[in-house]
Amino acid sequence: MTTRTEEAGPPGLASALVETGALTTDWLPAFEAVPRELFVPDRIWPGIADGTRQEALISRTDDSQAWRSAVYSDIPLTTQWDDGKHQGDGLGTTPTSSNSMPRMVFSMLADLDVHAGNTVLEIGTGTGWNAGLLAHRLGDENVVSIEYDEVVSRVAGENLRRAGLRPLVIAGDGRLGHSGSAPYDRVIATCSVRNIPYPWISQTKPGGVIVAPWGTEYGGEHIVRLVVAADGTATGRFTRSSAFMRLRQQRTDRPPFDAYLKGQPWPADATKSTTALSPADTGSWLIQFVIGLRVRGVFWRAERYEGGAYTFWLYSSDTESWASADYVLEAEEFEVYQSGPRNLWDEVEAAYRWWDRQGRPGFERFGLAISSNGRQHAWFDDPDNFWPV
Repeated sequence: MTTRTEEAGPPGLASALVETGALTTDWLPAFEAVPRELFVPDRIWPGIADGTRQEALISRTDDSQAWRSAVYSDIPLTTQWDDGKHQGDGLGTTPTSSNSMPRMVFSMLADLDVHAGNTVLEIGTGTGWNAGLLAHRLGDENVVSIEYDEVVSRVAGENLRRAGLRPLVIAGDGRLGHSGSAPYDRVIATCSVRNIPYPWISQTKPGGVIVAPWGTEYGGEHIVRLVVAADGTATGRFTRSSAFMRLRQQRTDRPPFDAYLKGQPWPADATKSTTALSPADTGSWLIQFVIGLRVRGVFWRAERYEGGAYTFWLYSSDTESWASADYVLEAEEFEVYQSGPRNLWDEVEAAYRWWDRQGRPGFERFGLAISSNGRQHAWFDDPDNFWPV
């Protein structure tokens, strides 16, 4: 087993994680014994704390000090772009694999609340660091990790063996779980989902816990901690904000704008109105999340102009409805166009007004419930106060 040496990196990261409360004493031995750098490739694109932007490539060969500094910083590290199709040193189009931000790693492990003897199913092996931490604490035989990308899965296995660890790593469709080792005490996903795959629930023991990044179609994402009941249902609250890469089979291809205009010039048959609600007030991560909980089948884009103005576009996923709201600096009213059977801006504004009337609650007052037929429901304050999502 690898132990902490100079290779395990400077102590500053551990101290910072302990100070934030993310790294607790029960996980400190695993942090020390399973160095992050054993799970980070030579070429990385460092991210920022909220996980929504990547910086320029750092190569261990060209600048080992910068590489090491990035590895032992509390930031995510992109390790693959465009499902492995990206070539060269620049940024790719879409990040598709990473070594997650340490604070998020240990916060989610705290949510998972593992105990000696627990069995764990992990969805999304990535570089293997999370599986390694779990295997060190629980034993190789108690950890199963599934990775869809065969190359990523193979490299993760190599990383784990280099660290002296051998949990079961499977290349496959994480939505299906792994029935061969079920049932599990715990399930953790390191990729975000819009729908919790029901096999994750059916393969979890009653009283078991599922921790996963969950995002709405509209936007925003938070970690949900579900507890599975004996009747095959699961429910739990959201615990913290997150920004993970989406499970590959739940990615969404967005239709082009022409699909909404139906061959007519803009604004086609849209109805014009005004609103006192600024589009800018609907843009925070939390507000996107709340709107997404209340408004189904809708996504947005922003078309930006010089001077800070922009058009905020709303689209229904069935291509039947669209809306736009024009944001202008210091304006008190904003021009709105809406077309189709749904008035999308009205729906978004109604969701915002509902949140405002509730006292602008944070994510911790919301929860998710999964019925025994796999349907999802959001709830507010109490699981009995629910609606479909």
